[in-house]
Amino acid sequence: MGRRMRVVLATAAALIAFAANSLLCRAALGGGHADAASFTLVRLASGAAVLLLLSRGMGGARGGSWPSAAALFVYAAAFSFAYFFLSAGVGALLLFGAVQVTMIGAGIAAGERPPPLVWAGLTLALGGLVHLSLRGARAPSPGGTALMLAAGVAWGVYSLRGRRAGPPLPATADNFRRAAPLAALVWIVAALAGAIHLTPVGAVLAIGSGAVTSGLGYVAWYSALPHLTAARAAVLQLSVPVLAASGGVVLLGEVLTGRLLVAGTAILIGIALATMGRGSAPGTSVASRRPTDHTPAASAPRAGNAS
Repeated sequence: MGRRMRVVLATAAALIAFAANSLLCRAALGGGHADAASFTLVRLASGAAVLLLLSRGMGGARGGSWPSAAALFVYAAAFSFAYFFLSAGVGALLLFGAVQVTMIGAGIAAGERPPPLVWAGLTLALGGLVHLSLRGARAPSPGGTALMLAAGVAWGVYSLRGRRAGPPLPATADNFRRAAPLAALVWIVAALAGAIHLTPVGAVLAIGSGAVTSGLGYVAWYSALPHLTAARAAVLQLSVPVLAASGGVVLLGEVLTGRLLVAGTAILIGIALATMGRGSAPGTSVASRRPTDHTPAASAPRAGNAS
């Protein structure tokens, strides 16, 4: 199998995992089966356990870093807590808007110059996301807005650092191993405040989210990132709300609306334009010439976006 096909498959697997993770987060948090602190802790701890087990044959967890682990933790925790303050659509727009600004801005600062076709695709895809997210939405909570923006920036940082992190499995295992104790500290604070609850169903959903759709999905994402420009990696993630909404229709019996069809078509066409545009490859960007640095449950409507 050629390298290009491996990149395509890894990217597709990661995006599908992000969308599936969204459905699990929605079911656990939206269904009242878990609080945000417990879900985050179980998610990161189960992901760490599975990835550490799988990485034993590769010399153990290595290649991660505390900055990357902190970004992973901030994303997972901020997203979970923001879920309770924001409507699904507004949350999707804030999260992915922050991801786009963070990743594309960093790429431009590092020397990438996305061509006009990429900008056109990004504009069309973001327009589709706005149409999917904001129709009928209320003004968002300031606290929830801040949390979701922090989640988007953190995920953008985590993705950018993944472009130079080394072998994806041990690096991801190392990041999860470092992030889990940070989640434990938040859980302790929540427990002292009497704000935790976790049902058996919530625990199963959190384990599935951490061990499979987060842990293994992030390994696939880290394996694809070195071969993607920051702009393309950012734009590709706009497919996650569409995939999650489609999963909700197929798996959860949700209604297929005209708004979803129009917005989904715009997003997917925009992504196609952005990925067809010729731009500087990661291998020739300023970022890739620097020394190695071990450096995604809202929906719209019902279109979850956790990654």
